[in-house]
Amino acid sequence: MASDERFRSAMSVGAERPSECRPAEPHLGCVRWNDTPGERSVAAMSDGALLLADGSRFDGRGVGDDALALGEAVFYTGMTGYEEALTDPSYAGQLLTFTYPMIGNYGVSGEAAQHPHACIAGAVMKRLAPNPSHYALRSDLATWLRAERVPALDGVDTRSLTITLREHGTIAGALAIGTAALDRADAALAEYARLRTTVGLVAEVATQSATTLPADGPHIVVLDCGVKNAILRNFAGLQARLTILPYDAAADEIRDLNPDGIVISPGPGDPTDVPATIDVLRSLLGEIPMFGVCLGHQLLALACGAATYKLPYGHRGGNQPVKVVRSGSVLVTAHNHGYAVDGASLPSELEPTLINLNDGTNEGFRHRRLPIVGVQFHPEASPGPFDARYLFAEWLETVPLQR
Repeated sequence: MASDERFRSAMSVGAERPSECRPAEPHLGCVRWNDTPGERSVAAMSDGALLLADGSRFDGRGVGDDALALGEAVFYTGMTGYEEALTDPSYAGQLLTFTYPMIGNYGVSGEAAQHPHACIAGAVMKRLAPNPSHYALRSDLATWLRAERVPALDGVDTRSLTITLREHGTIAGALAIGTAALDRADAALAEYARLRTTVGLVAEVATQSATTLPADGPHIVVLDCGVKNAILRNFAGLQARLTILPYDAAADEIRDLNPDGIVISPGPGDPTDVPATIDVLRSLLGEIPMFGVCLGHQLLALACGAATYKLPYGHRGGNQPVKVVRSGSVLVTAHNHGYAVDGASLPSELEPTLINLNDGTNEGFRHRRLPIVGVQFHPEASPGPFDARYLFAEWLETVPLQR
């Protein structure tokens, strides 16, 4: 088993998670030019554009190296939280548009990072703040994007782009910077749109080996589909002893650890991309308490017999209102997902617990007899600022200790 120290250091401010959590190679949707570190330029911006598969084009100024990034074009509605979004593993393979008109005004601190490195395929902004100010500032955003080798566009009409994405729905896109990339973009986009898939994204951002974080509380196995550092910090703060396993861990491997509960983490892509994980969860139903977050919520629902579907343009941002069914209270929540659980498909043993007030989609369920809970949004995030964090503690209280 891997050393405790690597994940323990990930719990500290600005520290990295284990190196195996970083993909060895860029995703297919991240084709870059001048890919030798010594050739990278940190000089002036160059011409760039975002091309969409419906024929739309949005021009801007390129940030970073000449590059061609292919991915799913999506938008994020939060006024803040760009550092969290850029390092969120759930955005793997996506071209992220920020709807707020100025991004980067407080720079990058490293304290809010959810992964050691940027996970997105590319970023699109109306205005990239040139002179950020914050007491925890370590870098301006443009310098950080270049260091992370993330192609980005500044000066784009993001209002028009967001309207296009809302009307069309999520769509394939090509973010091109520099003459060579712009010349290739149309042909590359056509090929990507024809062949695009989310298969393999979870494997890119998940850990590849088991790691432990010791504590005196209940022993929780975290199935890492792209876990965020904030989730680990929240459970560590509740004194849970954590064993982080790869998403494809076998059922017997989990049983041998004799855990008190299992947390299925968030992650990128379609939940049906990882059928083996669904089968493992299904085989453990009734044996071990489970808590699913975001993608984990969808995987747990599928394991229990429910269905999932792709949303037109997803939920991404820190301002989604969610109703607690039993109390009628409303939580301000953070979201990052393109798929949802079909509430009408929930089997009778699953009770709907949370509903999105914007579109009525299912945001959570609990098993009527077993300590099994699913939450579609991110309780570890703080847009409310702490509206939903109680959900972790509430579930842990239902977990009987095996020791």
